[in-house]
Amino acid sequence: MVSKRKTWTEKLHDSKGLPKVVRIEGKMVSRWGEGTVAIPSPMEVNELMSLVPEGRVTTINEIRQALAKRHGATIGCPITTGIFAWVAANAAEEAKQKGASESIPYWRTLKSGGAINEKYPGGVESQKRLLEAEGHSVVKKGKNQVIQCFESKLFNF
Repeated sequence: MVSKRKTWTEKLHDSKGLPKVVRIEGKMVSRWGEGTVAIPSPMEVNELMSLVPEGRVTTINEIRQALAKRHGATIGCPITTGIFAWVAANAAEEAKQKGASESIPYWRTLKSGGAINEKYPGGVESQKRLLEAEGHSVVKKGKNQVIQCFESKLFNF
């Protein structure tokens, strides 16, 4: 039997029993410290990404902090938050290609340091165009494209 590959939208809506908060244990203590980690659902990450207004940006780390606060955890999981942001971005682009008039502004969620996420749909150039259309100045910094003065444009949850 050949299994059908899930669409991005199906992946976005597959919560896999998340969100949950777990104690940081084992090897992760040396990496993340002691305490608890909030493991979000894909829809939670999608929801936070959708809140960033035009003209503002956020980072995956800001979203992680908001998730930790929401769940009373020490940190938000860097792995699942990043993966679910990628899923949300692709689901938004998938919906747009199917004719949806509204989708989340995934291009406003940056990597740390204000860098554009090259793994989002359309790559760096597509996101650069979208960000510049909203009034952001994008500059090359090392190998990355970053929002100039992004700290003053951060959206805090």
